Amino acid sequence: MAPQHRGLSLERWRSFPFSAQVLMIGNEMNRASALLAAAAIDRARGCYERVLELTDLSVAATDSRTRRKELLRWRDLVAAEYAAPAPDPDAHRKAFRALLQMTPESAKQVPLLL
Repeated sequence: MAPQHRGLSLERWRSFPFSAQVLMIGNEMNRASALLAAAAIDRARGCYERVLELTDLSVAATDSRTRRKELLRWRDLVAAEYAAPAPDPDAHRKAFRALLQMTPESAKQVPLLL
């Protein structure tokens, strides 16, 4: 998987509050939602690549063991969809919801997106 955010350093990513990181990851999940609905599986996989990359940056940026553990568990859900021959829209929605529920700020988006 080639890095999609080549210009985004760990230091720059770390400068964003965790809630903003979650929302930026969520933006890619939202794009994947639309692409899955349009049966554009290959393009959705590109979104999943960016989701995994941004999640890896969040894992590296956090000092909290609990947050790191939560992110890595969540990453496994997305990695399974990325690796699947055809991502499951229901599993995608569940993973997207779980992501958005990680912070109070991002949780406000759940009724709007899901």
